[in-house]
This record gives sequence, structure tokens and C-alpha cells, in this order.
Amino acid sequence: MDDTAHLLLQAVVAGTVATALLDLWTLALRRLASVPSLDWAMAGRWVGHMRHGRFVHDAIARATPVRGERMLGWGLHYATGIAFAGVLLAIMGPAWRQAPTLLPCMVMGLATVALPFLLMQPAMGLGIAASRAPSPAHARMRSVVTHGMFGLGLHAGAWTASAIVGGG
Repeated sequence: MDDTAHLLLQAVVAGTVATALLDLWTLALRRLASVPSLDWAMAGRWVGHMRHGRFVHDAIARATPVRGERMLGWGLHYATGIAFAGVLLAIMGPAWRQAPTLLPCMVMGLATVALPFLLMQPAMGLGIAASRAPSPAHARMRSVVTHGMFGLGLHAGAWTASAIVGGG
């Protein structure tokens, strides 16, 4: 297998594991502490409206529903996790992929909070860093913690990818 295919396979494994662990975290929060989870249908609705040239909404929940929006949103969620894992794996190189360390994963996980803060939340009507949310500070803290969990998931995912695919 060539290096690019190997890296892509590693990214799929690591990103899927990282995103699944993030989802388990949010599920646990919802079940144990009644913390509401993000409705991925809203992300799908946002992406679905892009094909019609609509990129920004006053409130995505009031936008016209898009056929298949929940699946589209979940697909976006996992594709984004895989892409971030691929960037991390590419930056860190083959030696690190054989024995991943936690710090780069946490840095990447926490850096990914920029995507919702600066792109998704403003485009869906919540403002920069959820400034228009009912409780902006709470929303921001939840985002940071969730993306920190994604960083832990990246570490577990990188180790999983090394074990399954090999680190090279």
C-alpha cells in the first residue's frame, strides 16, 4: 500500500474512533446529567441549504428542513473528525504514528473548537462563539470540553490506527 493510501486508512480509523468516543461522551452527558446534545440534523440542514447558495441563517432551526438532513449532519460530523485526524497524522509523521503521544492530540482537539466558534455557530445564527445562545458562557464551556474529549479520542484513535493499520 502506498504512503497516501496508508495515511488515509489511518485517518479513517483514528477519526472514526475519536468521533465515536466524542459521541459516547455526549450520550453519557445526556443520559446521566440531562445535558442536551447537538442535533446533527441542524448541521445537515445547514449544509443542505448550501446547494441553494444559502450559507448563513438567522436561526437554522427555523430554516426549511432538508431531505435527509439528519444523515447529512452525521456524515458531516464523522467526515470532519476523519479530516482532523488526517491533518494530525500527516503533521506528526510516521514515527509519531507508531507511538502517538497525548499532547499533540489534545492541542489538535482543542484547536478544532475554532470550527464551531468561528464558522458553524455564526452561520447557524448563534453568533461568534455562541454569543447569541441563551447561555453563551455555558455553550462555550461545553464546546471546549467536548473538543477536549475529541482530543482524548484522537489519542485513542491514533493508537487504534497504529495497531490495526500500522504506524508507518
